[in-house]
Amino acid sequence: MGLLDPSQKEVLRFAVNCRILTLVLQALFNLIIPDHHADAFCPPRLAPSGSADQLVEGLLGGLSRWDAEHFLFIAEHGYLYEHNFAFFPGFPLALLMGTELLRPLQGLLSQRSCLLVSVALLNLLFSVLAAVALHDLGCLVLHCPRQALCAALLFCISPANVFLAAGYSEALFAFLTFSAMGQLERGRGWASGLLFALAAGVRSNGLVSLGFLLHSQCRGFCSSLAVLSPWKPLVKLMASVCLSVLIVSLPFALFQYRAYIQFCSPGSAPSIPEPLLQLAADKGYRLAGENAPPWCSWDLPLIYNYIQDVYWNVGLLRYYELKQVPNFLLATPVTVLVVWATWTYVTTHPWLCLTLGLQRTKDRENLEKPHRGFLSPKVFVYLVHAAALLVFGGLCMHVQVLTRFLGSSTPIMYWFPAHLLQDQEPLLRCVDTEPRKLPQEKSPPGQKAPRNCLMKLFYNWKSCSPVTRCVLIYFLTYWLLGLILHCNFLPWT
Repeated sequence: MGLLDPSQKEVLRFAVNCRILTLVLQALFNLIIPDHHADAFCPPRLAPSGSADQLVEGLLGGLSRWDAEHFLFIAEHGYLYEHNFAFFPGFPLALLMGTELLRPLQGLLSQRSCLLVSVALLNLLFSVLAAVALHDLGCLVLHCPRQALCAALLFCISPANVFLAAGYSEALFAFLTFSAMGQLERGRGWASGLLFALAAGVRSNGLVSLGFLLHSQCRGFCSSLAVLSPWKPLVKLMASVCLSVLIVSLPFALFQYRAYIQFCSPGSAPSIPEPLLQLAADKGYRLAGENAPPWCSWDLPLIYNYIQDVYWNVGLLRYYELKQVPNFLLATPVTVLVVWATWTYVTTHPWLCLTLGLQRTKDRENLEKPHRGFLSPKVFVYLVHAAALLVFGGLCMHVQVLTRFLGSSTPIMYWFPAHLLQDQEPLLRCVDTEPRKLPQEKSPPGQKAPRNCLMKLFYNWKSCSPVTRCVLIYFLTYWLLGLILHCNFLPWT
């Protein structure tokens, strides 16, 4: 803690407290609310359950709902069924590493219980590190320490909080993605590329982050044209683009190749326990060694595309049905947030957006006094990334996942609300003079002033503006509803 500045300490403290509170609340809701009998993936337990296992299940069982069951199954048994390949290997590998650290407990707990403990501890660690990485990134991009701090604190109460704690890959993905963005802002292209590649091995939308590397390289190319002939920078640009594409897409390519070898190449089928074979027969899950699936004969045999199409019915406008209206309503707040952010930024920087962020301004006077905070020119590429994810998710995915999809992928989800709070509230609206230092606030005698800007708003709730109240209510309501519904197999995925 001695190496951290006051802002970083505040983020770390608040993040840990929020994550512990999330774990406590999920255990409480899981205890008092009966589980809904959902048509979800539910493999049989192969090992006998002892009293210690039942205690772990009672305390942490809420973390294993919906897609979390797939990740736990993969970590325990590997990629047995065809549809398992919808879930990338980065997070299951992290869980396996976590269970190795819990080896002294394996005589007391079953493999599944060790995995649940690993989920709780690792996602607490990853989500806290993601908050710290987001704060660091905000300081680099926004040049407004107060707004960077507020955004990091908002991440701690994210609407996607339940997915940052449960057995999902969102926390690990957010940590890797925000860290990669921070390395790129520091000019460390190689470190950034490796972190983006690791993120692409955790979630498929990590491939979209390739755009950050390409945009950075194009910016460097445009800058070099002013002092060099175009040929040498052009060759350098083409080489760096090809290398970036290769590095970031390599985990995805290897994962698809692994699936092709398992399902499309002749060979001996792996040994599978009888209860799992019976589950495959009952549910119609495809196993390796059976007839080759249709995607094996495609010109580009990508199992991921096939699974999303056949098993999850993901495709352009397929989710646009009357019965899905409630899910569209769940996705409305995050959609409004990103659309509002895009409109605000584009109307402030029309020239920057027209030149794709490659030419900051055509006005020398504005160049000398750049915007800070969310309206900083550096935010452009992050906004394009968020808008692209929103458009793709809204048109092609199950829209109820947009909250966690965007909440773990883009800092815009937190930078723009922080901008709104700072812009609307006199308590937060002041100029930064000393980066990364928290102000000393005057407080009534006998009462310590909160250094956390969110706590300051909660303490002064009655005087907050309607916009501030809407932002905070949205974050807190989705955090609480997510815990109540998701942890009991109710529809919150």
